[in-house]
Amino acid sequence: MAEACLPDPSETPGRFFLPGPTEVSRSVLEAQARPMMDHRGKHLKALVRELQEGLQAALLTERPVFIGTSSGTGFMEAGVRNAASQRVLSLTNGAFSERFAAIARACGLTVDTLSVEWGEGHDPEMVRRRLGEQSYEAVTVCHSETSTGVLNPVADIARVIREHENTLVLVDSVSGAGGAELRTDEWGLDWLLTGSQKAFALPPGLAFGVASERMLARSETVGAKGVYFDLVEYQKQIELFQTPTTPALTLLYSLHAQLETMREEGIQARWARHLEMAVRCWDWVARMREQGGVALEVLAPEGFRSPTVTCISLPEDVEGTRIVGAMKDRGYVIGAGYGKLKDTTIRIGHMGEHTMQELDTLLDVLEAVLGGP
Repeated sequence: MAEACLPDPSETPGRFFLPGPTEVSRSVLEAQARPMMDHRGKHLKALVRELQEGLQAALLTERPVFIGTSSGTGFMEAGVRNAASQRVLSLTNGAFSERFAAIARACGLTVDTLSVEWGEGHDPEMVRRRLGEQSYEAVTVCHSETSTGVLNPVADIARVIREHENTLVLVDSVSGAGGAELRTDEWGLDWLLTGSQKAFALPPGLAFGVASERMLARSETVGAKGVYFDLVEYQKQIELFQTPTTPALTLLYSLHAQLETMREEGIQARWARHLEMAVRCWDWVARMREQGGVALEVLAPEGFRSPTVTCISLPEDVEGTRIVGAMKDRGYVIGAGYGKLKDTTIRIGHMGEHTMQELDTLLDVLEAVLGGP
């Protein structure tokens, strides 16, 4: 079979800045080459026990961390299926927060939206006013909106939501967890979900979730939640250091290797490294505009910028897809705009194991493509 469509394994690392999937280190990729094991045997239990320690440290929780064989979208569905049977409120400000709302509708729920423009974040006071007008079983919110580079103030939003004792806090942190500050227990999140392929710097295919006691109590009472994403069953199985269904063993091997890398760095140092890369990217945009005469803007306003992905608005006469193509010709991968921002923006995923040196080199190449100073 022809392999022309597959990536060259000898490609130079440090040039893949897509905002997911992110670049995966050679050692983590090679960890997947271990042989299969009995996925209900003692060795699997020992592996899951060790994975729990690493995941709890990364997500700052003492709760069990569920490991699902799905994308983050799967655990979005798990959240709404287990948290509600009638009405939810979805905070929307980009493509993936809108996906959370669409999933809730597809699961038969009545969904109200509290929307702001793409590129903006949600004001907790706005959320407080809406919750004073209508009762909801749950509120969905996107922590780091990958389509726009916006970081929502989840800690403050969650505090407002928890003023309503019967309303659960459901948080998508697919591109936040592992790279942006996230304190699952301290912030009082009832369902926290993320995926393997963003700041965790793993291959796609795993989802991680943390359910509060309130979430599990709600799940006990919700009907028609299906089988694959029943969080009560996840809880029963994780207490035995098992998974409800057949796990993706090779991905668990890669997770084991990557969690050791994350442990050595330390989660707060990891947050700091990501923020430093983000600030470097934001400063570069400002320099290009002020000194180079290239009308670039960071889409997200100050105070609402994600440390893992930057969305950059382009001049009117420049198409994002053309810039992405020109970068690819030079051996670098960045993201085009997403959805309705496809032609007007580009996105840089400065997440995972990338270094400042790699980011600086990328920005130098991008500057040449854009015709900077």
